[in-house]
Amino acid sequence: MVSGKIFRKALIVLPLFLLCSSNLMAAGAMPSIGGIQLEFILFALTLVGVALFHNKTMYVALTGLALVLVSKFIFTPDFSLTEHIIGSAGTEGEWRTLINLIGLLFGFGILAKYFEESRVPEFLPKYLPNDWKGGLVLLLLVMIISSFLDNIAAAMIGGTIAQVVYKGRVHIGFLAAIVAASNAGGAGSVVGDTTTTLMWIDGVNPLYVTHAFIASIGAFIVFGVFGAIQQHRFQPIQSDPTPGLVIDHGKLIIVALILIFAILANAFLGFPAVGVWVAILTGNFFRKAHWKELQNSWQGTVFLSSLVLTASLMPVDELPAASWQTAFSLGFVSSVFDNIPLTKLCLEQGGYDWGVLAYAVGFGGSMIWFGSSAGVALTNKFPEARSVFRYVRHGWHVILAYLAGFFIMLGMVGWHPHAPHKIKPQTQIEVNK
Repeated sequence: MVSGKIFRKALIVLPLFLLCSSNLMAAGAMPSIGGIQLEFILFALTLVGVALFHNKTMYVALTGLALVLVSKFIFTPDFSLTEHIIGSAGTEGEWRTLINLIGLLFGFGILAKYFEESRVPEFLPKYLPNDWKGGLVLLLLVMIISSFLDNIAAAMIGGTIAQVVYKGRVHIGFLAAIVAASNAGGAGSVVGDTTTTLMWIDGVNPLYVTHAFIASIGAFIVFGVFGAIQQHRFQPIQSDPTPGLVIDHGKLIIVALILIFAILANAFLGFPAVGVWVAILTGNFFRKAHWKELQNSWQGTVFLSSLVLTASLMPVDELPAASWQTAFSLGFVSSVFDNIPLTKLCLEQGGYDWGVLAYAVGFGGSMIWFGSSAGVALTNKFPEARSVFRYVRHGWHVILAYLAGFFIMLGMVGWHPHAPHKIKPQTQIEVNK
C-alpha cells in the first residue's frame, strides 16, 4: 500500500502541472482526457515518477520519453523525430540545445574537479566571515559569477566551495539556495543564462532584461539569509584555511581557460559547450583531466536531456495573452517544464516585458531540483538533494524568494510590455503593399 508520504510527494507535482498545462494546450489529433491531451498526461506522470522514485530518475525520464514518442507515432502520423531533432528548412531542431546541454553538464563536472584540486576553496575561509554570513557571502559570489557565466558553472563552483568550507556537510536547503543564486544572477544578463541569451539572439535589446536584477536582489535577500542560517545551524563554516596550503596555479589556469572559452564560444558561435571542451582537451596536456567525473555525471545528464526532449514534444503552440499574470504563472511552470521552449513561445508571441519574463522563467526553475540544468548538475555532486519532497521541504525559502522578487520588481518597475521586436514575413509583405 502506498504511504501517505508518497501521496504528499505526488501532490507537489501533479496538480501544479495539470493546472498549468490546461492553459498551454493546442488543439490536435491526440486523444485527451478531461480536456487535457495525452502527451501532457504522460509528461505529468513522468514528473510524478521523478518525485516518487528519486533514486531511479534516469529510468523514469527515459520511460516517459518513450511513452510520449509512442503516442506521437500512433496518433500523429506526420510526426518525424528526425525532423524534430535535426530541424527542417524553416525551423531549427532541438539538436543545438541538447548538444549544448550534454556538453556543459559533462564539461562543468570536470571543471568543478579541477577547481576543487586547485585548492582555492580551502583558501577561501581566510576571507569568508566565520558565522552564517559566510554562507551569505558565498551565495552572493555564486550570483555574481552567474551574471556573466553559465549558471551550471556557477552552481558547480559554489557547490565545490561549499563542500570544502563546510567539511562535506552541506544542507539541502543551502544547496537549493546555491541553485537559486546561480539562476538569479543570470536573469538580468544576456550572457548569464540560456533563456536570456536566446532572447538576445532573437533580437531583444540586452537592456530590456536588466531590470530582472531588481527581482534577483529581492529574492536573494530571502533565500540567501534563510539558506545561510540553515547551513550555519547544520554545519558552521571552516574558520581557518588548511595549514600548509599550496595552490595549484596550473589547474586554476585551466579553470579560467574553460570559463573564458565558454564565454567566447557562446558569444561568437552560440555554442558554449564547444569552448568548454576545447579548453578541457587543451588543458589535459598540462594537467590530466579527471575523466572519472564523466561517470558521476552521465545519469544526471541523460535524465535532464530526456526531460528536455520530452518537454519539447509537448504541443504548446499557444500561450495565454501576454501579461504579468501569465509571466508569473510561467515561473511555476518552468519549475517542472523546460524553460527554453517556453521562452521560444513567448518570443514568437511577443508583447512581454522581457525583464519580468526573464526572471520568471529563469529563477522559477530553482523551485524544484530538476527545474533547471544548474539543479541537475549540482545534484550530480550532491545526490541527497535529488528528491522533490526533501528539496521543497528544506528549500521552501526559494519559493518564497520567487514570490518576493517578482512582486518587488513589479512594484518598483511595473509591467512595461515591449512591442514585437521582429516583423513576421507575412506582416512585412503587407507593409510593403
